[in-house]
Formats: sequence, C-alpha cells, structure tokens
Amino acid sequence: MKKLLLLIALIPSLLFSQTKEELIAQVKANPKDVNSIRLIQKVGGYYPDYQELAGLFKQLDKKVRKTNDGKLFERYLDALKNTMPGKKSPSITQLDLNGEPYALSDLKGKYVLIDFWASWCPPCREENPKLVKTYAEFKDKNFEILGVSFDREFDAWAKAVKDDNLTWKHVSDLQGWNNSAGQAYGVKAIPQNILVDPEGKVVARNLHGEDLNNKLREILK
Repeated sequence: MKKLLLLIALIPSLLFSQTKEELIAQVKANPKDVNSIRLIQKVGGYYPDYQELAGLFKQLDKKVRKTNDGKLFERYLDALKNTMPGKKSPSITQLDLNGEPYALSDLKGKYVLIDFWASWCPPCREENPKLVKTYAEFKDKNFEILGVSFDREFDAWAKAVKDDNLTWKHVSDLQGWNNSAGQAYGVKAIPQNILVDPEGKVVARNLHGEDLNNKLREILK
C-alpha cells in the first residue's frame, strides 16, 4: 500500500517533468505569460547560467518584465551577474553555531568554498561526504569552507553538522530560503557553492566532486 501511495505521489511529477529544451521552447512560445518567468527559473535549476537566463528573460513581453514577479526575477539576475567569475564576492556576516557573528572577510587571504546547503536537503547531505574528503585533502593548503545553511531550526542544523562531521566554519541567519547570503549570491536551489580566491574574487560556481578537487589542485600548487 505504501508503495502504491508513493507511486501515486510521483505520477504528477513524472507526467509533467520537462527537459531543459522543452522548458526553453515553452518560454519562447509564451512571451506574454507571466508564468514564463517561473519556467526560466526552472531552466536555471541547480546550475544557473546568467547569460542564458537573462537572454530568455529579455525575450518576454515588456509588460511581463515589469510585473512584480518580473522585478523580483531581475533582482535574481543581478545577483547572478554580480557573482560571476572575476566579480568581487558579496559580503557575508551571519551567526555561527556559537551564536557569534562570523564573516566571509574573516577568511580573507585563503581560497574559500562558500557552500549553500541545509539539513533537510537530501542532495546536500549526499554531497557532504565528498566535501569532507575534499576538506581533508586541502585544508592545510590555504583552503577553507564556509557553510551557509538554509535551515530555520538551529537544532536540526547543529545536529547535521555534527552527524556529517563537517568540521569547517558554519553560519546561518535561520531564515530558510530567505537567507540573506543566498539572495545576494542568487541561490534558488541547493546544494550550490561559490569558490572565492584570497582577494575575495569569484573563481567559479558549482564545482562538485572531482571537478572541485581538480580545480583546487590546479590553483593550490
């Protein structure tokens, strides 16, 4: 019975799931529909590309772009643009697990991976063991991780950090998806990360697993 209920719950997502190409085609076919903004958001997914999303947004009717949804999406695009490689990383100051303010600037002089995650996010928790191995390899080579949690409950956040053995620095404002750092960096899906150099400039976005390790081996010679 439980399996049947799970299947029934999955049917809508299976029926209505769309490929990226289908989403883009739907956006282009409906430039006067405000719902196309949400479709553009889906196009970005975990790996948003500013140029791609901005290009699709510009194809929408001007009236759609001037709606409240359109203005909010423009802010999101600005955040993506402002965190492209080569850009100065936006500041982050939130409370750590001890309730003390901690800032990204406290790690200036090191390469820093800003890791956006949450205790309730299964893909994030699956990613954590890989990050633990990465940290073990590079933590003594001028590299640090700053975990930024999208949790709302302190206890759940703290437990996940302990359970997953995440020994790097962690901060959060406990505002969930409204996390101020997440908004500044244009994070609409997690896990996501931003790699920042010792001067605070963005190096890359969303490097995971061996892609991240290879990049770190390249720059931490």
